[in-house]
Amino acid sequence: MEILIINLFLLTAFSNINNDIKHIKSMKVYFESYGCTLEKSEAALYVNKMLQDGGELVDDPERADVSVIGTCVVIKHTEDHMLKRIGELSKKSRNVLVLGCLATVNGNTLESENIRVIKPREFRSFYTGTLDDVKIKEPSILDGIPINQGCTGHCNFCISHISRGKLLSRSPEKIVGQVRMQIESGIREIRITSLDTAAYGKDINTDLADLINSITRLDVDFMLRVGMMEPRNTYDILEKLIDAYKNDKVFKFLHLPVQSGDNRILDSMNREYKIEEAGHVIKRFKEEFPDMVFSTDIIAGYYTENSESMENTYKFIDTYMPDIINITRFSPRPYTPDFSRKTMPSNITKEFSKKIMEMHKEYMDEKLSRYHGRILKVIVTERTENAYLARDVNYRPVIIKGDVKLYDRLNVEIVDHGDTYLIGKI
Repeated sequence: MEILIINLFLLTAFSNINNDIKHIKSMKVYFESYGCTLEKSEAALYVNKMLQDGGELVDDPERADVSVIGTCVVIKHTEDHMLKRIGELSKKSRNVLVLGCLATVNGNTLESENIRVIKPREFRSFYTGTLDDVKIKEPSILDGIPINQGCTGHCNFCISHISRGKLLSRSPEKIVGQVRMQIESGIREIRITSLDTAAYGKDINTDLADLINSITRLDVDFMLRVGMMEPRNTYDILEKLIDAYKNDKVFKFLHLPVQSGDNRILDSMNREYKIEEAGHVIKRFKEEFPDMVFSTDIIAGYYTENSESMENTYKFIDTYMPDIINITRFSPRPYTPDFSRKTMPSNITKEFSKKIMEMHKEYMDEKLSRYHGRILKVIVTERTENAYLARDVNYRPVIIKGDVKLYDRLNVEIVDHGDTYLIGKI
């Protein structure tokens, strides 16, 4: 008897779903994923494993033998959306396989006649085995390459580190091998990702800077984007990391989630650093790469917030002027120390968020206006509905139109800008 899915996890997950699924010789797979780049990357590699074993990707769950959904549970609103979407898929698709962090909160209650769950901690074995050698059958669904599972932090508000467990780094050889596979499949924007890329290697006697150097030594034309890194671990390897960033193949892009500009709030969150340390990281990066894109995350309405702490966050934003600000309302998550905490009144949270976005809009308009008339070298990274998205060396987005192809290298003149992007002419 031919069994399409040879992966042990997948066989276990489907052991009680329609026995005839084991007899399918060309399984049709529908796929969608949500949440952070790490979750999307893991889920996409999982699906590529299914395709490698003989599956076919389809764009309609009603045509699929199995629908795979990668989930997120970072806030309650997202969790509710995930549950709704899984219910919709279970009505359209014969079988549904749920991946990602939602399984931590609802794994035991989600499973039903045609729904099965793989929890993130079960997924950890992928980081020392199956994940390493997945062939890239469908590069269009890939968001990046996971480099480590779990993290070293213990933030009081965060369910992700509870869901994913202790730090587990993949070997640099396996990561570089997968980078090579992505390049061979035609991808030229390589993304490495995790809950905290700066934590990479602490458990295997290496670090993120060494990994970047190993990747950029590949003698091929590509650009590397490094994913989110927490301030504490970034601070510890700062100068070595900056040296690695000097390579021409590395986008000068820093995603450093500070969450608050106030030390009292950071202490309440158990973030394990002072805002001055985070500020030093940003300052050093900007000294070396003045035009770099800096992205950060802010939690609005943390339960210990007050007018003074909000003011300190405004000062942080005014000082460092992040190009990207992701604002998330504080949402107590199950199993975390903050689960019993009360949220702040929504009017206060909305006002806090509104002021941050007004500040951001004002300085970004001024910052992007300075690019008008400049010639930038860019690489085309994405096709939008009626244009192309390109990136300069600093990962600043540039919208262009014209007869171009994905991953073309171009010189463009900046003629205008939007709220967070430039508009270029070839």
